[in-house]
Amino acid sequence: MSFLDLANITKTFGPTTAVEHIDLSIKQGEFLTLLGPSGCGKTTVLRMIAGFETPTMGTITLDGEDITHRQASKRPMGMIFQSYALFPHLTASQNIAFGMQIKKLPGTRIRQRCAELLELVGLGEVGSRYPHQLSGGQQQRIAIARALAVEPKVLLLDEPLSALDAIVRVSLRNEIRRIQQQLMMTAIYVTHDQEEALAISDRIAIMTKGRIEQIDQPEQIYNHPQSIFTATFVGTSNQFDGMVASAAQGRCKVGDYDIFTPPLTHLNNGAPVLIMVRPEEVSLLAATSEEAAHSKGDTKDNRIMGSIKLRTFLGPFTRFHVHSNEHTTLIADIPNYLAKRFTVGQSVLLSFAPDACQVFASDRRTVPSQVPVEPA
Repeated sequence: MSFLDLANITKTFGPTTAVEHIDLSIKQGEFLTLLGPSGCGKTTVLRMIAGFETPTMGTITLDGEDITHRQASKRPMGMIFQSYALFPHLTASQNIAFGMQIKKLPGTRIRQRCAELLELVGLGEVGSRYPHQLSGGQQQRIAIARALAVEPKVLLLDEPLSALDAIVRVSLRNEIRRIQQQLMMTAIYVTHDQEEALAISDRIAIMTKGRIEQIDQPEQIYNHPQSIFTATFVGTSNQFDGMVASAAQGRCKVGDYDIFTPPLTHLNNGAPVLIMVRPEEVSLLAATSEEAAHSKGDTKDNRIMGSIKLRTFLGPFTRFHVHSNEHTTLIADIPNYLAKRFTVGQSVLLSFAPDACQVFASDRRTVPSQVPVEPA
């Protein structure tokens, strides 16, 4: 059963529609991320949930109560901003205590709660320090503790890690997830960082142009996107514009060549399509090797011939940029123990299975220059 419901939420600012007909149900204890490019409406949705903006249309219900027009100060929510927003003249403990003092909780309870929260965020020793004496990561941990101090029903986080360096971001996002799971708290997180969203979310809502494009678990978002926008926004892909030659056989024409996919029961012959293949699904073979020549006749995999123009070491794998013709560059992410076999300038075959292809109906009527795909 849903805990927080947004029904037909629309928000306009004069002639501009920022959010349009959003329907969203969030379970208690769930970590939901709103992911999308700048200007897609995700922060506006968060601000309406918090009470900083009022929907032009629709209702927001929390735990069975309509809170659409309730003041922000009357909503049982904690907000964490991109900027730490700590009071510079107050110590860490005093910042955490601020909301509890507004609520007029007993002093002993406030001191006890501050100590508990400092330990929860791993900063038990810094309670007496002022914000300028703390690092960025420490300040954001104090901001998290301050938001939790009033025991909110929902924790709202608006790009809380964007001002931090990469190493601190990874560490703190894991801490946020740990705290959320430990407290079994409902959390809504706004970010444009795909890796961040995939790493910490129970579900992700992909947003574009004020609408939710897809909402699902991270694995489904990445492996089974339901639209071209989701597939291109999340992760990296090789893309082919083509046309369905045989929907039953899963055969598509790309230029003068064929790419084989799973059967395309949802498409008709002749339909324009966009075929996408993740770089980790692509294998490399030396084009002149006996292995490539032997495998050519006994596999159903698609093959594209090309020449390596760039190799980039990315830690656990190496990314190869392969020119298949004058206008087309494809990429393959190869484990390092295999990557050492290949050098810049080498002729190779890129190979990928039909099941690696994600196929979308496309309104693109033009097919790019021929991609040299060798029929399986």
